[in-house]
Order: sequence, then structure tokens, then C-alpha cells
Amino acid sequence: MSQLISTDSTRLPFADLPPLSLYVHIPWCVRKCPYCDFNSHTTPTRLPENAYVDSLLSDLQLELEHIVVRPLSSIFIGGGTPSLFSATAFARLLAGIQDVLPWQDAIEITLEANPGTFEQAKFAAYRQLGINRLSIGVQSFNDQHLTQLGRLHNANEAQQAVAIAQRAGFTNINLDLMHGLPGQDLTQALADLTCAIELQPNHISWYQLTIEPNTVFWNQPPVLPEDDSLWDIQQAGQALLAEQGFIQYEVSAYAKPNKQAQHNLNYWQFGDYIGIGAGAHGKISSLDGRILRYWKTRQPNDYLNNQRRAGEQLLNNSELPFEFLMNALRLSQGVPSQLFTQRTGLPLNLLLESWEQAQSKGLMLSNPRRLAATEQGALFLNDLLQIFLTSSN
Repeated sequence: MSQLISTDSTRLPFADLPPLSLYVHIPWCVRKCPYCDFNSHTTPTRLPENAYVDSLLSDLQLELEHIVVRPLSSIFIGGGTPSLFSATAFARLLAGIQDVLPWQDAIEITLEANPGTFEQAKFAAYRQLGINRLSIGVQSFNDQHLTQLGRLHNANEAQQAVAIAQRAGFTNINLDLMHGLPGQDLTQALADLTCAIELQPNHISWYQLTIEPNTVFWNQPPVLPEDDSLWDIQQAGQALLAEQGFIQYEVSAYAKPNKQAQHNLNYWQFGDYIGIGAGAHGKISSLDGRILRYWKTRQPNDYLNNQRRAGEQLLNNSELPFEFLMNALRLSQGVPSQLFTQRTGLPLNLLLESWEQAQSKGLMLSNPRRLAATEQGALFLNDLLQIFLTSSN
């Protein structure tokens, strides 16, 4: 039997529970993009803001019955297109959250937004509510590519959106940008990055377009750049971002110093998070050592009609090493090795056989104090993770 497999009796209770975040899912978009496999639905004629906020707060109340309450370190409002909702709706939501959960003093509150939904008055009101980070789904600054991606905004509107956000008082802004787009060459990809950098965000999420099941692109796949072109784009883009002071701290995340996304860091460091909203996921640890994953019903109408949790799963010991490393090894610097025991309750020696195998292949650092991929391991992350997955079966 592999050293990764053990009985549940070996897991220790937690001395301290991990940080706690909250994810809120708003499931509506004006139109679903052909590449998108997120839980998003076309906006109804009348957006049920009030009813949905009621459902979110009711959902949160039920979740709190099953967790050890800790101060929230971050809130992330994602979608869909959350910026379709009014500031009034978010005021009621945030007040309701704060009524039942304490917040850390420096809590990060992120709102996802699309350029086509920007209104200066609305975004100034968002900022006044305490929302202090915007993640703007730009995807490209090339009008032809935006049309191919099914986006409703153009390049000029994307640039205006960032300016509106900055005038509204947002100083912590992420821009979402894709590369490897249909027909995109190296010059065009770098032009997108250059335009993003000139807008002076402090975080850029830059990731390759992938074709996912259950999307329009899956059934009608576009012609994407060849692998050699994709590699050239990746290498040149990373060099440009580094030259401009953006530090790559995760597979597709680049930030100015001290501007990493705290909410996402909590995911990657195997922290806890409550998930509310249609299609939301959560992960919660208990003091006795149990770790539960759960997910909510995906259909907005079902969610509004009090059909909330769609399923749940207690993670067993054989699953935990892979689950932990699938997140932690995405980070460029990895994590302190002691975090494995702190977040899973399992002894570190359960990883030794696979860890040594990964080191022998040059995929993980030979540093007993850190669980981290080498440069080669980061390039072949799926191969690295396969070592731990195979060992756990």
C-alpha cells in the first residue's frame, strides 16, 4: 500500500482552524460567452435582486450552523456578472453578512465586473460600501478578438472602464486577460499585455484560453494558435510582466509587490471558505479533523425556491494529499511544508514516497521546509500532480 494511503484514525484534530473566506455567486450575465463553463445564465427581463439577496442571506445563516465562526479574511463576489446588481442590493447583502460574521480589520472585498456594466455613479457607490477590489473581465484589447470571444464591450470601453473604476476610488484593480486566442499572434498578445500594463492595475490575471466541455467552443471549436506559438507567447509575456514589476506568484496570477489576491491565496493555501449562491462551492474544516466540501444547486430558480445544497463530500485521508497539493503547487513559491499537517491533520511523512519521486524527476524542490514545484515542475504541473494522484489510488 502506498505511503499516501492511511486510515482515518491517523488524522489529528486541528489545533487551529485555517482562515475563513466567503464566496458569493451572482449567476446572471447579459449573454453567455462561447468559451465560458462557469455557472452563468442569461439575465431575465427583470433581475430578482431583492429575492436573490434574501436567498443569499438565508443560505449563509444555514451554513453558519455547521461551522466554527471565525473573522472573515476576504469576501469575493463572483459570477456571472455581479456588477449587474445595484449598489443598494450589495449594501443590504454586505450589511447582512456583517450582522452574522465578524470581519478582519483589513478584509479584502472583491467584486467581479465586466466593462459593459460600468457606470461611474454605481462604482463610486460600490467603493463607499467598502468594496475595495475590482476584478475587471477585459479578456483582450483587440476588437476582433473580443468579437470572436462573444464579448459585448470593445477595447475603448474596456479602457474607459478602468478609468471609471480609478475615478471611483478603486486603487486595487485586477484585469483578467486571455492569450492563445483564435488567430492571435505574438505581437497581438503582447499588445494586449502592454495596453493592460499602461492602465496601471496592480494585478493581472493572464491565462491561456482553453476549450472546456459544455461550451459553444467545445461544440464549434475555433482554430487556436499552434503549440510553438503558444510557448513563444507565454515566454515573452512573462518576461514583459516581470520587466514591468509584476511578480508571478501563481500559474496565471501576476501582482505588484504586496498586491496578491488574498481571497485566492486562501484557496491555494487550503484555507476554508463558505460558498453561497447558485452553483457556489465551499470547503470547511472542523476541529475534530473533518474536512467537508459542498456545492449548491446551479439553477437560479431552484436556488430562489429554497433548494440550496446540491451535494457534499467528506474528504478522506487518501484524497487529502492530492487535494492539498493541487492547490499549493500552483503557487510559484509553494508553501511551507508544515502547512500540510496544519491544514490536513495528516503527518508530513505520508508524502515522502511521492515527494522523493517528484524530486528525482526534477519536478519538486529538494527543500524539506517547502513544498514547491521547480521551474520544470511548474511547466508540467499536471505530470507532477499525477505522481501524487497515482500514489493515492
